[in-house]
Amino acid sequence: MLIRPFRLGDYSAITRIWQETGLDQSETESLNDLAQQLAWDSDLVMVAEMEGKVVGVVVGTIDGARAYFYRLAVLPEMQGSGIGRELVAAIEKRFKQRGVNNVLIMVNQANPEVLPFYLSLGYEVQKYVTLSKKLSS
Repeated sequence: MLIRPFRLGDYSAITRIWQETGLDQSETESLNDLAQQLAWDSDLVMVAEMEGKVVGVVVGTIDGARAYFYRLAVLPEMQGSGIGRELVAAIEKRFKQRGVNNVLIMVNQANPEVLPFYLSLGYEVQKYVTLSKKLSS
């Protein structure tokens, strides 16, 4: 397996992965979010490739001394084979190379079955509630 930076030709593969894993948003939102992250730091959008096929993706970002990753997804038929762990290890390595030691992730409350995965990687549940507001344009 190869973990590598995102290439433009990967877009349809990663959006399919997000759709198959329930992480999809509208295509416009996904493209806009991805384009923003690529403009800020394209090295923090990483894919897992096996035999020339994109099988996983993770998107990271850095905000000062903190780093975040989100939209970690692996094709459903490939889950449980260590791809997610390798993607997390790769994004954490990138964060460390940039001097960031504090990583935060958010898990959808409707998706609690992923918590054991993150706990097994050393992440801890915090006692914060995340609030959001969509600002209309």
